[in-house]
Amino acid sequence: MSNLKLVIADDEPLARERLRMLLADEPGVEVVAEAGDGQQVLDACVLHDPHVVLLDIAMPGIDGLEAARLLARADPPTAVVFCTAYDAHALSAFEAAALDYLVKPVRPERLSAALERVRTFLAGRPPTDAPQRRTRLCARLRGSLRVIPLDEVRYLQAEEKYVVVHHARGQDLIEESLKSLEDEFGDLFVRIHRNCLVARQELVELRRSMDGQVHAVLRHGGPSLEVSRRCVPQLRQTLRHL
Repeated sequence: MSNLKLVIADDEPLARERLRMLLADEPGVEVVAEAGDGQQVLDACVLHDPHVVLLDIAMPGIDGLEAARLLARADPPTAVVFCTAYDAHALSAFEAAALDYLVKPVRPERLSAALERVRTFLAGRPPTDAPQRRTRLCARLRGSLRVIPLDEVRYLQAEEKYVVVHHARGQDLIEESLKSLEDEFGDLFVRIHRNCLVARQELVELRRSMDGQVHAVLRHGGPSLEVSRRCVPQLRQTLRHL
């Protein structure tokens, strides 16, 4: 394969520098980014699409374990090798689908073995010529990116030139059209109104109010959403097959 693209993630600059020095002796490795916290890790993976992240566990904000769980949901997943000062998190690390667990100070021979394990993992993926469909959306937030896994999205609502993504952790704006999202993810979302798509897994039932207006009730609560009359027949059909 071509160079192994790699992100170094640690909140300690000296720890990142040591890993970079060790990697300088590893052939076929390209460090594409460094990160000091979990959110920066996710941002770097969106921007650079690395093969693997060397990931510390104890970091501010999103910690390494949570970042690893999010990266494991990607398609294909981003490989993770933990580099941490403690061995107490090994079980949790492998439950988060880590390929290896290195204890600081990282020894050169252990790092080499971990990278070889990553190459073996990548070589075992089935080849495909088809482009991979996204498994997450990205919202810009005060100069950074927030990664939103698609399976956490509850509904999408158009608002002027933006779309508001309502998800398990709140809501964010993305600069995409509702129509393009419907074209890309029509198997995951269903239109209930000209300005709203709802995740199929969120639909529970349709209720008609006293004034005859139909509303969609969502699995995780929140406000019931107005359904346009032209969408009611399709929604009733969708609910029968859920």
